Amino acid sequence: MRNPWKRDKGSYMPSQKTLIILLAFTLLLFFFSFLYPTTSNPNQTRNTLNVQLKTTHIRPFDCYAAPQASPVFASLVEGVKYPFLFSLSDFGSLPDKPHKNIQRMLKGKQFRKPDISATVQDLLEGKQRENGLFVDVGSNVGMAAFAAAVMGFQVVAFEPIFENLQRICDGVYLNRVADRFTLFSAAASDRIGDVTIHKVVGRLDNSAISQTGAKLAFKSNQEIAVTVPTIPLDEVISENQRVLLIKIDVQGWEYHVLKGASKILSRRKGEAPYLIYEEDERLLQASNTSTDEIRGFLSSVGYNSCTKHGTDAHCIKD
Repeated sequence: MRNPWKRDKGSYMPSQKTLIILLAFTLLLFFFSFLYPTTSNPNQTRNTLNVQLKTTHIRPFDCYAAPQASPVFASLVEGVKYPFLFSLSDFGSLPDKPHKNIQRMLKGKQFRKPDISATVQDLLEGKQRENGLFVDVGSNVGMAAFAAAVMGFQVVAFEPIFENLQRICDGVYLNRVADRFTLFSAAASDRIGDVTIHKVVGRLDNSAISQTGAKLAFKSNQEIAVTVPTIPLDEVISENQRVLLIKIDVQGWEYHVLKGASKILSRRKGEAPYLIYEEDERLLQASNTSTDEIRGFLSSVGYNSCTKHGTDAHCIKD
């Protein structure tokens, strides 16, 4: 048998001149790799400007310091123009009745498209990305936030439930958007302080500040009360920061969030953000507010044009 380690007599040895040319070419490629960095996600646009936030007593949530949740069920979302992934916090009843998206994974399918994800991408399509901010209040596991982040927009997200925060951290890593994503472990409200939130075990997306609101849809699920910090959006977002879109889904606490963003919402037409908020009368009444109270407040800051899309209201300054 031929010795594979024995060099053939006719083996080619490059000349010194050839080695110098190859070395120069390698150094040139190395230089350009730093000059023009690439990203693994073709939808991402690298931003050069950071979001302008005020200094507050609540520091952004540090995903690297938080314990990693396990197991991780994450997948791409079907049917969106700018693909992204998110990680589930509720698994259903394993192994007998897993979450519907876990069933889809087992069949080789992507996660079902959340309506809010497509809505956010449609509204932000064509907007200037540089210094453009999307604010996600009640981020859950980031289904709206990541839809915006993979388009290249800056995102500030508020989520008070720790299990959801862990899953948002999964998504920040999986979508490679840490350079444009700021996360707060807090409930947005109309004052600085603390509030009790009621977690619905197995349906964390239905957790609410109102105990009645938390139990409306899932009366038999276990409920756990936890205390979380509150902060108004006006105390976080700088006056000079361009805010394109605010989405609020907080299970009946929408009025308080809006009151805490009165300065942002009072900006003149053309500078005031497009607004989406959940308008579920049952949940609002459970928090001692109402649709009429919200609409009255919005009218006072210039939002006189609101249309209903399912349980969400879309508002602009006309």
